[in-house]
Amino acid sequence: MKDQSNNNQNFSKMKDQINSKRLFLASCIALIVTAMSFALRARLETVFGPDGYGLTQEEIGWAFAPAFWGFTLAMIIGGPLVDYLGIRRIVWAAFFFHTVGIITTIIARDFWTLFTGTLAIGIGNGMVEASLNPMIASMFPDDKIKMLNKFHVWFPGGIVIGAITGYFLMDVLNLSWQIYVAVLFIPLALYGVLFYGQKVPKTERVEMGVSNKDMWKAVVTPLFLIMAFLMLFTAATELGTNQRIESLLKGSGVPALLILAFINGIMAVGRSFAGPIVHKLSSRGLLLFSALFAFLGLVWLSYAQGYTTFIAAAVFAVGICYFWPTMIGFVSENIPESGALGLSIMGGMGFLSVSIVLPVMGRFLDLSGSGAETLRYMAVLPAFLILAFGSLFLFHRRKTNAA
Repeated sequence: MKDQSNNNQNFSKMKDQINSKRLFLASCIALIVTAMSFALRARLETVFGPDGYGLTQEEIGWAFAPAFWGFTLAMIIGGPLVDYLGIRRIVWAAFFFHTVGIITTIIARDFWTLFTGTLAIGIGNGMVEASLNPMIASMFPDDKIKMLNKFHVWFPGGIVIGAITGYFLMDVLNLSWQIYVAVLFIPLALYGVLFYGQKVPKTERVEMGVSNKDMWKAVVTPLFLIMAFLMLFTAATELGTNQRIESLLKGSGVPALLILAFINGIMAVGRSFAGPIVHKLSSRGLLLFSALFAFLGLVWLSYAQGYTTFIAAAVFAVGICYFWPTMIGFVSENIPESGALGLSIMGGMGFLSVSIVLPVMGRFLDLSGSGAETLRYMAVLPAFLILAFGSLFLFHRRKTNAA
């Protein structure tokens, strides 16, 4: 009993030494780097495309794909390592790969240099998610979905920053795309300074005393496997569409980067107020609501022209706003034994799906030359999610009523 009391006192003392506000701010800025790189690729699609360095739409899809499967690789490897090596070391690994990726992208001139830079940034992005999702879940155990949504505000928020920066630097000032890429060094330096010298908490699984065996058993439960499978569809709907928005909305008559900023601005605002919305709808109800609006938004975008595109984009933004953080938060709340590994698998599955869908979308674009037709193909994904999340919602309600 005395040893247990000493352990509790030591743990409480360590908690007091952790600057949660600074770490949360650093985490948000690290996620901004991830998000700005996403907006950057959306703009570089035209730089490296048929009218630029001469890559086909399908080749661009393959060159951008490692941003997502590299992300997946980093999360699947980094997730278990978070428990063994600690969150701090994984954060600094992210910093290293981000630095290498930014430099390589600046000097890129062909498929392979673009591919390599994209891969390095993707690994850095994966390390950010692998380390910071479990860190935030550990720092705020009573407000996981709320704080994960606030953290993930800065994915759409960072895309807004990146999209507007790109539009201003390249389309208004006519500066080179290399300067646009170099802007990423600003948030990179900021999160490095904020993390430097800080005490970082242990992961929730370690704090709970859950064994490795129980962690692995948790990630093969039916509920976890279902959610991991559905993550393929939610992520592809959100990130696949946003990543190729330049080509998808080419014939809409409005600047695609402004639409990208508009979509992600709505998402950032929505995630800021996630707490009461989750409380009112429940995570299952919120996922069903999201699938419905994502489907309507994609179909509408495929027909929209001129400034009605903004209205269709708003519907789509409402749909995809809560997908990612709610999927992550659902697993953290309902299967906490899965720990950092579970969160990493969820994120990894999401980005793996995007690495698959990008070249497929590129193939559709090459064959049809129509962004509108490709958008209608993409609408099949949230249509399936309506059925899946509807079934999950009804099953849970029936189970609750029976109890």
